[in-house]
Amino acid sequence: MGKAYFTPDMFQFLKQIKRNNRREWFLKNRERYEESVRQPCLRFLTDFGFRMREVSPWIVVNAKPHGGSLMRIYRDMRFSPDKSPYKSYVGMNFPHASASEDVHGAGYFLQLNPGTSLLAAGAWHPDRRSLAKIRDAVAWKAADWEKAKRSIELEGGTLTRPPRGYSEDHPMIEDLKRQDFVASIEFTDAQVCDGRFMNEVTAAAKKLAPLAGFLARAQGLQF
Repeated sequence: MGKAYFTPDMFQFLKQIKRNNRREWFLKNRERYEESVRQPCLRFLTDFGFRMREVSPWIVVNAKPHGGSLMRIYRDMRFSPDKSPYKSYVGMNFPHASASEDVHGAGYFLQLNPGTSLLAAGAWHPDRRSLAKIRDAVAWKAADWEKAKRSIELEGGTLTRPPRGYSEDHPMIEDLKRQDFVASIEFTDAQVCDGRFMNEVTAAAKKLAPLAGFLARAQGLQF
């Protein structure tokens, strides 16, 4: 049995902040957030960084308390009709080392949420140039693409009509219509709180690695 990083109180806190999503409640429970959510996440990230090197040295796992992989609990409310100030889930982002404003490299995302925790991999909402490169790779390297998506189910948005430059009868047209190239593996609350979670999430990352690797190489990135 390995080390358990998270406890049921993390999920209890997330359930409660969803019902009490206001500044007064959060300030009253800030110490609990630190002890049950934030610090366990930072400890997890420290160890997960070493494990992800087994998957790809190009995926960044940053355990810094601020500006690292752990996303802030504060929501950006500027352009949202939902004015709830806090997220009711934990998000951790693991981008490709070459990702920038101009290059949307394939990466991973870990979400811890009561009842819906998951590890996702792929390219979510890639920019126009990145999307074009991915579609070209799918079209011209169909055999490699079939291997990359084997045993996983792709998620995300799709077009209703073929993208420009591709005909309706193209053998890969359903995948070429995709606007997102993402797959995920889910975990129960009990799995997240178990001592085997580190092994299980690493195994999930390895299972999703062919997808992430194909998308990275399609954009001219190493993996």
